[in-house]
Amino acid sequence: MSRPPKTTYKTTNWQSYNQALRQRGSLTVWFDPSMHWEAIPSRRRGRQQAYSDAAIQACLTLKTFLGLPLRQATGFVASLLELSGLGWSVPDFSTLSRRQKTLNVTIPYRGSKGPLHLLVDSTGIKVEGEGEWHMRKHGGSKRRVWRKLHLGIDEETLEIRAVEVTSSNVGDAPMLPDLLAQRPPDQEIATVTADGAYDTRACHDAIADRGAAAIIPPRRNARPWKPDTAGARARNEILRTSKHLGRALWRNWSGYHRRSRVETKMNCVKLLGQKLMSRDFDRQVAEVQIRAAVMNRFNALGIPVTVALG
Repeated sequence: MSRPPKTTYKTTNWQSYNQALRQRGSLTVWFDPSMHWEAIPSRRRGRQQAYSDAAIQACLTLKTFLGLPLRQATGFVASLLELSGLGWSVPDFSTLSRRQKTLNVTIPYRGSKGPLHLLVDSTGIKVEGEGEWHMRKHGGSKRRVWRKLHLGIDEETLEIRAVEVTSSNVGDAPMLPDLLAQRPPDQEIATVTADGAYDTRACHDAIADRGAAAIIPPRRNARPWKPDTAGARARNEILRTSKHLGRALWRNWSGYHRRSRVETKMNCVKLLGQKLMSRDFDRQVAEVQIRAAVMNRFNALGIPVTVALG
């Protein structure tokens, strides 16, 4: 069977997208005067927090975006508040470090117009150790620590809608149910697209429980499963279709190539830094979530709109 012709695409909004790329480099920082910078009293015994979660996230966002240490980040925020004339106090570096460990990060998103088409993949991000070039050239120390970043993005808006951080020894497939659980139960999910590492019973069952269609290529040596669940029956149908059409034609017919967008998104997340600056695991989770919030704000400025030419 011959391979299907390669589809070409054309970007139709170059003018607005070019303006959005320029705005991503703008250094204008806006502080909302009505923002709750100081924490609201919790009405519980003990010392009250001085700063709200929004204030801590704002400081850590500037720190992550500019790649600043904590002390430099506090000085930068202090200069911005002085220029704005708001007169707010700035959290010191120890407060930022302590609050980052338990911070509930708010990740903004616009949302797609219809059902959610989720693209899922994972990648590694370094915590400690030399870079890859130094490792190949001179060798590295035995202590090279990685974290695994699991992402789920909206195919339409390219926004990060689900994010998980684990140690490097956790596989891809076990985290898919947790990524789906981050979306509200009443949100409609149309499809979940992932690579062959997610071809497991747990993944297909979790996707079927949300009423979504799985676009996951079966493994090379795949065999039919016992059709005792909705996920197993859906996977067996994918296996029969891919064998009948051929893997190349099935990927083109099912739209599996759309998964490349999540790989591009992972590269964009690493553009904010090839390594995590935090050393504590909980702080690393907050740092990754803040990166996701930054990327979603970038996408809100504008994304390319492409159409297939044939």
